[in-house]
Amino acid sequence: MLVWLMVIPMLLKVDLAALGQVKSHWRGIMTTVGINWLVKPFSMALLGWLFIGVVFRPYLPAPMIDGYISGLILLAAAPCTAMVFVWSNLVEGEPHFTLSQVALNDAIMIVAFAPLVALLLGISAITVPWDTLILSVVLYILIPVVLAQLWRRGLLGNGGQAALDRTLRTLAPMSQSALLLTLVLLFGLQGAQIMRQPLVIAMLVVPILIQVYFNAGLAYVLNRQLGVAWCVAGPSALIGASNFFELAVATAIALFGFQSGAALSTVVGVLVEVPVMLSVVAIVRWSRGWYERGQAA
Repeated sequence: MLVWLMVIPMLLKVDLAALGQVKSHWRGIMTTVGINWLVKPFSMALLGWLFIGVVFRPYLPAPMIDGYISGLILLAAAPCTAMVFVWSNLVEGEPHFTLSQVALNDAIMIVAFAPLVALLLGISAITVPWDTLILSVVLYILIPVVLAQLWRRGLLGNGGQAALDRTLRTLAPMSQSALLLTLVLLFGLQGAQIMRQPLVIAMLVVPILIQVYFNAGLAYVLNRQLGVAWCVAGPSALIGASNFFELAVATAIALFGFQSGAALSTVVGVLVEVPVMLSVVAIVRWSRGWYERGQAA
């Protein structure tokens, strides 16, 4: 229920009719989709195996290693949908691009999230209960998307955009409170591990940081090479790098339990997400002159 309270207000902002605008920004869309679904999950699986499974293995509790890697994979397997609107606004992003990209990612996520997670966990030799994974997709993606779209349609049909805006303003504090309460619960259950093993937290942060900056940079440079406008490249880089951490947390708990290594990894992802993404926002804004000079050339 807390995940629904977090996600549904954000999904109310998404107009699936915006899928019709995909062709208007096809180069930016293709770049972001490629990063989100063909690069980021696999690069995170590789980084998780390299750092958690090899480099840091001697310093980590052996029974938790598979769980840590699983949590990292879950973090990277779904692109962000909620905070993307915030990041896009901070880089003066093209709103129609952001909206159509989020709508497309939501549609892809419904069918691709479960097979992708199962594939990557299978490659990592981690057993995944398919029934629980599919149930997670239904509970945390499909149902929220359907409910949000039905609600959105009802609001627009009865009161227009003004009714939708009023509802979003009313729900915003509820969504934030649900996120905070979820974090309190998770930290309450994971607090002993966090306080007892701060070095573990630091080691989990390393692959998360690398994948965020790598994927943001790759999306940004590819857009520049393709001649995409800066107002599209900015949100493209941010969508390419950010994670749907609400879904990752919920799925980790459903698959592995509240006190699992997977749940701890996703909590670390939540801790890292906001400050790191704000640094990406700063880099994108600072580099605008460089980006646009490349376009002119």
